[in-house]
Amino acid sequence: MFALRFPRAPALRHVGVGLALLALTGCTATFRDHGYVPPAEDLAEIIVGIDTRDTVIETIGVPTSSGVLDDGGYYYVATRVRTFAYRQPKVIERELVAISFDARGVVRNIERYGLQDGVAVPLDRRVTDSSLRDQTLLRQLLGNMGRFAPGALAE
Repeated sequence: MFALRFPRAPALRHVGVGLALLALTGCTATFRDHGYVPPAEDLAEIIVGIDTRDTVIETIGVPTSSGVLDDGGYYYVATRVRTFAYRQPKVIERELVAISFDARGVVRNIERYGLQDGVAVPLDRRVTDSSLRDQTLLRQLLGNMGRFAPGALAE
């Protein structure tokens, strides 16, 4: 009898496949890398008891962070974060190299830590409580009407 022909059917099929692929790529994980940790070969060039702060910087570069005091150590930190669709980003790798120095600025120790060595530090939120309640300016002004004495204005 009559065969129904839809000349746009193949085009719609391609658009549908394209949209499905686009939706699938939105669900793939993305990774972000932050920081820098020198490779083991570069760290092997640092000699404990001989190298100083300056030679460490020349050998492996400027640290990500350093100690608060002058005799504090150098810290090299690298982190890899995975983000998957709508979920909260998750740290999947973290590596820290800590180089400590003695009072003369000579390398005392080189330590390497991973994510498994870390300890989560809970943040304490300290907020000063204010005496103001959620009131509008007009409500505060009208609330103060009966709290002052007219004699205080004459002084």
